Amino acid sequence: MKPREASADARIYRSIFEGVLSRKLTPGTKLPEPELCALFGVGRAVVRRALEKLAYDGIVVLRPNKGAVIAQPTREETRAIFEARLGVERALVELAAQRATPADIATLREQLHEEHEAMHRFDQPSWARLASTFHLRIAALAGNAILEHYLTELVSRCSLIVGAYESAGHAPCEHDEHTAILDCLEARDAEGAMAHMSAHLRALETRIETSRMPGAKGLAHLLGIDPA
Repeated sequence: MKPREASADARIYRSIFEGVLSRKLTPGTKLPEPELCALFGVGRAVVRRALEKLAYDGIVVLRPNKGAVIAQPTREETRAIFEARLGVERALVELAAQRATPADIATLREQLHEEHEAMHRFDQPSWARLASTFHLRIAALAGNAILEHYLTELVSRCSLIVGAYESAGHAPCEHDEHTAILDCLEARDAEGAMAHMSAHLRALETRIETSRMPGAKGLAHLLGIDPA
């Protein structure tokens, strides 16, 4: 792959991913290849690579002979994703509490500062990206590449769910939760870090508006018929 093509591939990926986070691209939105080619000035091969990467990360669904659409997570998928993420992140934050250096903590403090600034200038795409990066940086500090790989995939899929279905106005709460986790890491308080991470992820899951997800309302409900 040529460097220019790789750059275009990343630009398409980032644009679609941030469109999801900013709620401009909602679940079910079609992503026609000809239109993407025209918008980004690239050939179909480049567009397809970007869409395949998005599909691998659970952001897009590739439908045979119908093209790509933004994924539509169900309640069941959401529960399973958060359940898996809770187990993985508890293990990672426990390891990070044991292995993080003072320099690592200082870097994470700077990350939280950037997060805070993005939150106060109402830059939702930047804030969402930084919030996800905070979790991934903790994962890197744990020193377990296998768990880190699992979390990277889970964070991508959670980002779609949160961007599309989280009720608005919770960024300050989430920022405070990140701060509490980091304080525990600095104190090498593994139990406290795990407890705060668990509470953070459970609170995030409760803010997901599952009533708007596919399959959350059956046909009987939509038609106003009492199934009993």
